[in-house]
Amino acid sequence: MKTIYVGLLGLGTVGSGVVKIIEDHQDKLMHLIGCPVKIKKVLVQNIHKHRQVDIDPSVLTTNVSEVIEDPDIDVIIEVMGGIEHTKNYLLEALSRKKHVVTANKDLMAVYGTQLLKTATENGCDLFYEASVAGGIPIIRSLVDGLASDRITKMMGIVNGTTNFILTKMSKFGSPYEEVLKEAQRLGYAEADPTSDVEGLDAARKMAILARLGFSMEVDLDDVEVKGITDITEEDINYSKRLGYTMKLIGIADRTGDKVEVSVQPTLLPDSHPLASVHDEFNAVYVYGEAVGETMFYGPGAGSLPTATAVVSDLVGVLKNMRLGVNGRSAVSPQFEKQMKSPEEIFAQYFLRIHVQDQVGAFSSITSLFSNREVSFEKILQLPLKEKDLAEIVIVTHKASKKDFEEILQQLNDLDVVKEIKSAYRVEGNGWG
Repeated sequence: MKTIYVGLLGLGTVGSGVVKIIEDHQDKLMHLIGCPVKIKKVLVQNIHKHRQVDIDPSVLTTNVSEVIEDPDIDVIIEVMGGIEHTKNYLLEALSRKKHVVTANKDLMAVYGTQLLKTATENGCDLFYEASVAGGIPIIRSLVDGLASDRITKMMGIVNGTTNFILTKMSKFGSPYEEVLKEAQRLGYAEADPTSDVEGLDAARKMAILARLGFSMEVDLDDVEVKGITDITEEDINYSKRLGYTMKLIGIADRTGDKVEVSVQPTLLPDSHPLASVHDEFNAVYVYGEAVGETMFYGPGAGSLPTATAVVSDLVGVLKNMRLGVNGRSAVSPQFEKQMKSPEEIFAQYFLRIHVQDQVGAFSSITSLFSNREVSFEKILQLPLKEKDLAEIVIVTHKASKKDFEEILQQLNDLDVVKEIKSAYRVEGNGWG
């Protein structure tokens, strides 16, 4: 009974979880694949560093060649992060006919196509379930569970850090900067939180999901991105007052042959399932023509949830090895990429503006909307403490992105408008 040897690149939070699961679940792995699984070499930066998991020091190395070039190692698991040098390591591993499992969404968003092509050319598997939404099996669900359906929309919370921040701001009225510091103290946010709070992390994940769900070569540059740093306590309070919850939402939507992919602060009706996803949890809502609406929910990060997804991919590789079908799972995109233009993207919008509190101000504003046949679903008009100013909060019915952006420009040019305070997308009314 041949032992399967694994090489591990990285022994941080996720890598430690992978080691723990492989060691603790040997009986399960034996039952699933019929042979022992052993980690032979682990690439680390410092061999003498204190570890979160017990591991034989002789297994550790600072030389990546000892892992990639070892002829006994069948599978490389990459949980070290990074993009350029990591890509080169994995291309080298694949060229040596070693299968690869990675949790690296940054890498897959930028170089996924090249890596998958190289894997196929070498008869190797390249699995990356853990790169999106941690322990939630969303990629496997799109590739296998929903393979026969035509996915029309994916909408979700795919970044735990921003969801934690917005949850605290909404529940306790805490200011953004204060909650960010708490998230950093708890380990949910990095010392440099830019990738999370500016929406870049979520954008990478949405590019991966759109590529798989729509079978189309969607790139990171195709994703429109806006983060949460400008969200104010007033925005959240008005959202609540109108029956909405503010979330950073990734949206991938297909109409006919054209798609849009975005990440942006979005208002969801309080009744929408995603509105009740709190703290560091992730959830992805998937719409299929046949299956209808499904939602995948769970921990989006953390050592063991993410490591579970990694080891599940490892099991998939090993099962394929036993069946002799490695390298056959990657499928080239079926459709040519066609992105929607602003005239073809339709949504509802939330708008908050400060105006001169004078006769005719409101009518001059509403005329801009009516000229473009954009109607209102909800309106609030409130006096401000500042003399002669009022605040108007509007939720529109569906309008094209082009029309809404041109209305914003025209509002800026109106004398009665002092300032456009905020504008956000509204999704999920009727959940469709």
